[in-house]
Amino acid sequence: MESLLLVTGASGQLGQAVLQHLTSTLDIPANRIVAASRQPERLASWAAKGVQVRELDFEKPASFAAALSGIERALLISTDTLDRPGQRLQQHQNAVTGFATAGVQHVVYTSAPHPEGAPLLIAPDHLGTEEALAASELPGWTVLRNHWYFENLAMSIPAAIASGQWYSADEGQGSADIARDDLALAAAVALAGTETGKKTWTLSGPESLTKQQIAAAIAGVVNKPITVVQVPLESLVQGMMAAGLPEPLARIFASFDANTAAGRVAAVTTDFKQLTGREPQRFHHWLENHRGLFTGER
Repeated sequence: MESLLLVTGASGQLGQAVLQHLTSTLDIPANRIVAASRQPERLASWAAKGVQVRELDFEKPASFAAALSGIERALLISTDTLDRPGQRLQQHQNAVTGFATAGVQHVVYTSAPHPEGAPLLIAPDHLGTEEALAASELPGWTVLRNHWYFENLAMSIPAAIASGQWYSADEGQGSADIARDDLALAAAVALAGTETGKKTWTLSGPESLTKQQIAAAIAGVVNKPITVVQVPLESLVQGMMAAGLPEPLARIFASFDANTAAGRVAAVTTDFKQLTGREPQRFHHWLENHRGLFTGER
């Protein structure tokens, strides 16, 4: 029997896209793929296609043995406990230990760019997970240091369109963002590949853009002006809290701007092309295909 490939967090948006690339882009037989989630019932459509569906909860080590049976390569998609950074690291450490105990041969992990000493408040989770991989008895691992999704703009741009102002504390610095679907492809390629050993890729988009450039492009699509307004970091936090965001989340989201201001996500790499053989999508192409996120069009 061919080796089994595991996708954790398979019911999430990135996990779903990875499954799509495994089955459609890479033509991996469905019976070689294991889709795991804390909520396996959300994966019924994949089970109907022949993908194995298993329950896996990183806070319940008792679930590991059955979930990891027969797995040779695994994709560890970082969990979504944004408001509990320490808990996320514990989940990831549990997962790494579980993979090693189960005899998994290679683990692919979705990390963040340059997490060492970063002002990004979730960076310690990613760095700690990378350190756990390095200290583990796993024969091999691949770290994908993923730049931010273009899709994250959907969280802030609608309010900016409505008010005409996009508040930022990134000091006008650029960010080499990338499409989530491109990152899903990279994860699928790394998971389904034959690479052994230990490797780190930094996956950026093809260009570093400032919020001013992004705002101008989106304004052209929605036919409304958007002005980027630079504010102090603490003012950005307070503004998010005034809009109803809990303080811990407001500080985490604001730290993305602090990270950009520090120049930690501006570098453009060629790692995506080296890994996948393709060029990542440029922002204006992605925007044309996803204009409905901002215009309300279907």
